[in-house]
Amino acid sequence: MDNQHTIKNTVSLEGVGLHTGHKVKIEFLPAPVNSGVVFVRRDLHPEVMIKADLYSVLNPQNYPRRTSIGERGAFVHTIEHLMGAFHLLGVDNIYVNIWGEEVPGMDGSAKGFIEKLRSAEIVSQDAERKYLTIREPIWVEENRSSIVVIPSKETRISYTLKYDNPVINTGFIDIVINGKIVDNFYEARTFCLEEEVAPLVNMGLGKGSNYDNTLVVSNNDIVKNKLRFPDEFVKHKVLDLLGDLYLSGPIKAHVIALKSGHNLNIRLLAKLKRYIEKSSSGGVGSSSSYFSKGGQLSIEDIRNVLPHRYPFLLVDRIISMERGVSAVGIKNVTINDYFFQGHFPNRPVMPGVLIIEAMAQVGGVLMLSDESNRGKLAYFMAADKVKFRKTVEPGDQLIIEVKAGKIKKRTGTVITKAFVDNRVVAEAELMFVLVDS
Repeated sequence: MDNQHTIKNTVSLEGVGLHTGHKVKIEFLPAPVNSGVVFVRRDLHPEVMIKADLYSVLNPQNYPRRTSIGERGAFVHTIEHLMGAFHLLGVDNIYVNIWGEEVPGMDGSAKGFIEKLRSAEIVSQDAERKYLTIREPIWVEENRSSIVVIPSKETRISYTLKYDNPVINTGFIDIVINGKIVDNFYEARTFCLEEEVAPLVNMGLGKGSNYDNTLVVSNNDIVKNKLRFPDEFVKHKVLDLLGDLYLSGPIKAHVIALKSGHNLNIRLLAKLKRYIEKSSSGGVGSSSSYFSKGGQLSIEDIRNVLPHRYPFLLVDRIISMERGVSAVGIKNVTINDYFFQGHFPNRPVMPGVLIIEAMAQVGGVLMLSDESNRGKLAYFMAADKVKFRKTVEPGDQLIIEVKAGKIKKRTGTVITKAFVDNRVVAEAELMFVLVDS
C-alpha cells in the first residue's frame, strides 16, 4: 500500500519574498492524515488557515508571475517552489505556519525547502494515499502553449521548452515522479529575460529578487551568474509545473506540457476541479453535493448538514474529512462571539461547555457524512473522559480533530481533541444517537 506521509519534527526557516521583498518566517509541522497542505497566517488576528488546493488558488491575472492562494481576504503568494518540494518528496499532510504573505524565495529554487524538510524526517502514516486518477483526456491551450493530461498508471511529466532567446533556446524533459527525488530538479532556479526586469519592477514585483536568486538572461549570456547545469531552464519550468499541479493533490496521469507557465498551469487546475466535481457527482443525489469538495466544507455547506444556526453554530469550516473515518474543523474565536458578554466581561474566556459543543458539531458532520446516515439528525447524548487543559480566548483559532470510534446503526462514538497553536486545549469522547429528521 502506498501510504500518506508527513514530517516527524517541527522545523523552521526564514528568508525574503521574491516579489514583496519582505522578511518572512515559515514553520513546518506534522499534520494528521487527510489534512493536505494547510498554510496558517500566524501574523493575522485572528489567524487564517488556507488549504492549498483547487478551491483556494487565485486568478494569476490578479497576481502575475507566481502562484497564490487565498481565503477570507488572506493570501499566501509564490507557493510554487515549496509545493514542488512537497510533490517531489511525497509529503501529503503538513501545516505551514507563516508570518507574512509570501513564501521566502530562498535561492530561487526548492533546494532550501527540500533540505529543511529532509531534516524534519519524512514519515509514513497509517492511511492509504489518495490519488486523483485521470480517466479521460483533459487539455488547455493558450497562444502557442498547451498542456494535455492523459490517463496513466504513474505520474509522468513531459515538458518542452521553447524561447525566442538564443541562451534559453529549447529543452525537453521526460520524468516519472514517485515520491522520491528525481535528479536535480529542486535545484533549478527561477529566471526571466533582461527586458522583463523593468516592467516587473514597474508593476511592484521582484522587490526581493537579485542576480543570485533569479537568473536574468540577456541575448548573449546570463547576467552576473551562471547555470548550475545545462538544462536548468527547462528543469525549473518542470519544478513550477509540479508545484502548481500539486494543488490538485497526488495525481496519476501523463502530463504533456508545451511552453506552459503559471497562467496555463492554473487554467489546467480549473479544468481538473470541474473534472473532479463531475466525477464525484455521478450517481449521487443532489442532497450530497456539499460533500464533493475534496473533504472540505464551507460555512454554507455546514449549514446544509447541521441544523444549528446563530448563535449556536460553532464551526466555521471543515478543512479535511475522510467520510466516516475522521474530520478536522476550525472555529475562529472572536471578541464578537455572544458568550463573551457574560463569560467574563473583564476576562473573556470561551466556556468549556461550548468548546465541547464545537467538538460535537464537527463530530456530527463526520457522522452525517456517511452515505447511510444522509437525511438524519445526530443528537449529542453523552461525553466521557473530558479534559480541559488551557483557556481559549478571543483571537484564538480552535483546530478540532475528530476520529470515529465505535459506530453502530443508531449510535456512534467519536474521539475528539481541540488545539490552539498546536497545543491541546480540550479532549473528550462523545456519543451520538442518529434519528430520522
